[in-house]
Formats: sequence, structure tokens, C-alpha cells
Amino acid sequence: MIQSSRMSETDPTDRVRIGAVRYLNSKPLIEGLPATIPGAELVLDVPSRLADDLAAGKLDVALIPSVEAFSDANYVAVSDACVATRGPVLSVKLYSRVHPGQIRTLALDEGSRTSAALVKILLEERYGVTPQVESLPLQATTRDTSADAVLLIGDRAIHPPEESFHTVWDLGTEWSTWTGLPFVFAMWVARRDRPGVELGKPLGAVRDRGLDVISDIARREGPQLGMSQPAALEYLTKNLHFHLGSAERNGLQLFRKLATRLGLVPDLGHTLFAPSPSRIASSPVTSAAATSH
Repeated sequence: MIQSSRMSETDPTDRVRIGAVRYLNSKPLIEGLPATIPGAELVLDVPSRLADDLAAGKLDVALIPSVEAFSDANYVAVSDACVATRGPVLSVKLYSRVHPGQIRTLALDEGSRTSAALVKILLEERYGVTPQVESLPLQATTRDTSADAVLLIGDRAIHPPEESFHTVWDLGTEWSTWTGLPFVFAMWVARRDRPGVELGKPLGAVRDRGLDVISDIARREGPQLGMSQPAALEYLTKNLHFHLGSAERNGLQLFRKLATRLGLVPDLGHTLFAPSPSRIASSPVTSAAATSH
């Protein structure tokens, strides 16, 4: 799905392509975006494809999995708007048919990148388990794989599969209980040499507008996912938050350190957050907030 409109040739956002996740958890970050950033094209897709398109230069800025932000030294976070959790996230779950310490095979949701890295970290660090992995297609269910455990993300993870499991992990709960820190699943990222780096404040304004009308978003989007308006609203306001603050940056720092140690991301050591307040709506941070040591 692409939403687009034209603007004057002199406007700096002309033809900027913005990629966002199509899941419910991203709706507050894109509510009214075409009106707030006239002339931009909004492309909706799953997280893994957005990351690929940003890397290929098909997008100027994208709401990509946080683990992907560590993969290129030319990437920079451009906004303090994000998709994060400080506890149960509801929409990222591991369904295991065996005790986590006995997982030998793991099916990963095809749309996942950050969640895939997170579950690998949790299994390795807590149980010393490094399972063989396979991809679970987007339209498949847990019954379509015989793997010991299955990772589901996004809207389809909200509704429990129609089978019983030995263990069910909400990855937001597991991370926050283990580390005491929030977890950032996705953030707005651009290449430093592309026009998307100038969109920090507009993207923050879009987020603020989305939060102002979050009840309307829940009322509109919930029924499409088989959720009542109260359930959708609780998910958006209790399970998620959308501000990238100091605690979230500390969570990102630890996540990056662990992912680097396990070889899940390259050890680039680049500064993820731009020093300019025009690029990050909140106060500047040092490279230590995003660089593993």
C-alpha cells in the first residue's frame, strides 16, 4: 500500500519515500503522515522488507527493526519516535513445545529481524541454547512447522494459536524482567546522505498527533484484527510506548552489545544517534548510548 501526494518542486521533502510497518503497533507513528509531510510517499510493509528496501536505497527513511540499525555505519536514528515496550508487549511471542533449555529447532516469523535476534539472545544467554532456525512464512501457522519452538510477531501474535504449548514467552516481559530495561523493537532510521535525515521533527509531530487520537485509531483498527476497541486501546497504551528516551537508549546499548557478542550484527561501533537536535527531537546523546564496548 502506498499513499502519496505532490508538492512544490522547492520543498525539501519532495519525493522523499518513507517506509513504515503495516502492523497495529505502528499506526500511532503514521497517523496523518501524508498531511504532516506533504509530498512524501508512505510505503507500508513488514519490518524485514522495509529494512531491505532502506539498505537498497529504495527508501529514504524507514521504521526498521532496531537490530537493522546496527548493520550499516551510514545509518542514523532520525527521530525520538519509536515502537518500544517496558514490559509485556503482547505482539511478540515465542511458543515452545518443549522447555526452553531443550529447544533444538526454532521457526522464525518471516517478518522478524529484531525479535529473531532477541529470542536468540535470550536462549543463548539464559540457557546456552543455539537452535537450528528455519523461516515461517507470513501466512503460515504454528501447525505448519514441526520445530520445537515458533516465534510470531505483529498482529498475528496477539491471538493465541489453536494448540497448546509447554512454554509461552512474551519477549517484552522476558527482556524487561531479565535486564530491567525497556526494549526498542523499531525506530525511524535514514542514511546520513539521504533527505530522510531532516525528518526528525516532522516524524515526532506525526507521533504526537497519533497519540492525541489513539482512541480513534483503536476504534478503527481493532475490529479489523478481531479486537474490541478497549482491547486495541489497552494494547496501544499499556503494552507499547512510542518515545525513545534515555532508558530506551540504554536498552538499545545492551541489545547491541549482546547481539554483537553473538555475531548477530557486525561490530561497527558507529554512532547511531545524530548530534543535531534538528535530527533528534529529544536532547543529544553521546555515542556511548548506542555503541557497544
